[in-house]
Amino acid sequence: MTATTSERATAAAELRILAICGWCGPATVAVAFAGWLVAGVLPFPLRASSTTAEVVRFYAGGVHVPLGIALASVGVSLVIPLVAAMSHLVRRVDDRPLLAQVQLVAGATTAALLVVPMLVMATAGFRPDRPADLTVLLNDLAWLLFLTPVAPFVIQNLVLATAVLTHPSSVFPRWVGYLNLWVGFTFTFDVLAYAFHTGPFAWHGLLIFWLALTSYAVWLVVMGWHVRRAAVTLLHESEEDR
Repeated sequence: MTATTSERATAAAELRILAICGWCGPATVAVAFAGWLVAGVLPFPLRASSTTAEVVRFYAGGVHVPLGIALASVGVSLVIPLVAAMSHLVRRVDDRPLLAQVQLVAGATTAALLVVPMLVMATAGFRPDRPADLTVLLNDLAWLLFLTPVAPFVIQNLVLATAVLTHPSSVFPRWVGYLNLWVGFTFTFDVLAYAFHTGPFAWHGLLIFWLALTSYAVWLVVMGWHVRRAAVTLLHESEEDR
């Protein structure tokens, strides 16, 4: 096997891995949602105004709660391969490596900020006999960590939008750039969850939990689909060049 043939085979294998990473977008949605449904986080999450008794009752509800949260933690972790794949594609067509690097760091930070709240929720339910006030504290910490540190994700959206909209040979269509701008905007409300216990700006409210959940799910599916589509297109092009 010549060096050129070997390099082509390696590149083709990399593109196939890239396509698999694309599937991690919708897989994140499917696995995380399944976990939250099992745990009882969905369809009706604990409210920011929930009483101490309601919070304690939720975490003492049975083994399905920690098992569901464990499944959700696996689900949200699947975003990591997708983030890496997007950085790879941005770097492949863009001569500004800084954009790919910022996207990677911002995306990895976002992934960590999704996993950590699941660990805190699991901790809250680990000892049902602990003082109720501590369970409420851990629950508050989990939900505020889950929904309010949105800056890294907004930065990721802005970087992806910049890469798509300013580069003529982007592997993503232009509307994906505008989608990232819209999704980033929908997350800007989330910091208001610090200040409200009821209404649309509480952590369980329409403009915080439900808007963010919906827009993030759409973003994961769209970006995952287009990462896979780009990988398949590049793979076909590489095979035609042989």
